[in-house]
Amino acid sequence: MHDEKREIVFPSQILGDAKSNKAGKGTFIENGNIISERLGILNKNSNYLNVIPLKGRYEPVVGDFVIGIVEEALSAGWLVDINAPSPAFLHTEEVPWNVDFGATEKYLNSGDSLMAKVLKIDEQKKMQVTMKDRNLFKMNDGNIIEVEPSKVPRIIGKKGSMISLIKKYIRCRIFVGQNGRIWVDAKPENIERVKQIIDKIESEAITFGLTNRIEELLKKDVRNVQE
Repeated sequence: MHDEKREIVFPSQILGDAKSNKAGKGTFIENGNIISERLGILNKNSNYLNVIPLKGRYEPVVGDFVIGIVEEALSAGWLVDINAPSPAFLHTEEVPWNVDFGATEKYLNSGDSLMAKVLKIDEQKKMQVTMKDRNLFKMNDGNIIEVEPSKVPRIIGKKGSMISLIKKYIRCRIFVGQNGRIWVDAKPENIERVKQIIDKIESEAITFGLTNRIEELLKKDVRNVQE
């Protein structure tokens, strides 16, 4: 497995020309060049140049899978914290249950955790999420691990390679939200090991050969258990 070096860019740094690239998140155009407006990791997606902040809150994108925590039950839905600057709205029509008007607290209440997908973002940055997709549910068990949203792609790995390694060597169920929250369901000692591995991936996210090092570490764990 091959790792690419993640390029860190700085505010006002020229990222490319605006003719052959498009200005994405965290950038602006000046004198025909695409400029970074913040410190972050350069992300090239199609022709778009994006700068993902090294630290900070999650910037929602329609279609992202997220882990939310219910802030408040309303008569027609719920306000859900998805680690963004403001809460998202989950309508009663966007859950897998038939919820009567005003009966929302019977299904989800303040503090409950759930898996959802970003459904809509309007011009005022108001967000809606849905639970109507495959493998989305209320989480009644397991642990949530918080990470920097910018490190999520590294934790997932190319084509899910890093998560596949964790599942291969540690018995667990794991769901990675794009918003910097990871749900893990396993025995307590396995949850603790997953946390340690994720901490290592986070701290070494922009280094070469990380996937191979993580695999060697996990293999070593298995050998130690067998001995």
